[in-house]
Amino acid sequence: MTHKALPHPDQLALDWENDPAIEALIEARVAKRAEAVAFQWRLRLVGIETCMMGSLVIAAGLALDQPPLQTIRTGLIVAAACFASGMLLIGLSGACGMLLTRLSRWRRK
Repeated sequence: MTHKALPHPDQLALDWENDPAIEALIEARVAKRAEAVAFQWRLRLVGIETCMMGSLVIAAGLALDQPPLQTIRTGLIVAAACFASGMLLIGLSGACGMLLTRLSRWRRK
């Protein structure tokens, strides 16, 4: 059997567990923070993908005895294309998410 701990007599007793307004505020803050962290992770992944693809193309070109300047140029072009496609993907997924959110709000009304 467990019993609920009694607060200290000098402590202000707050009953936030049964207040739906406080719960909604907490949920909104947590969702906003999670969305910001998810966006940062997406940017990190795009950066990692960009570096990996560019360095792999450069390494493959140098391993195949291609001219170094042409290999570096090609690697930079591939890295730029990966970065552009990653940013486009992040933007489109964000726009799709906002569109679906608005659509679900519209259907509820």
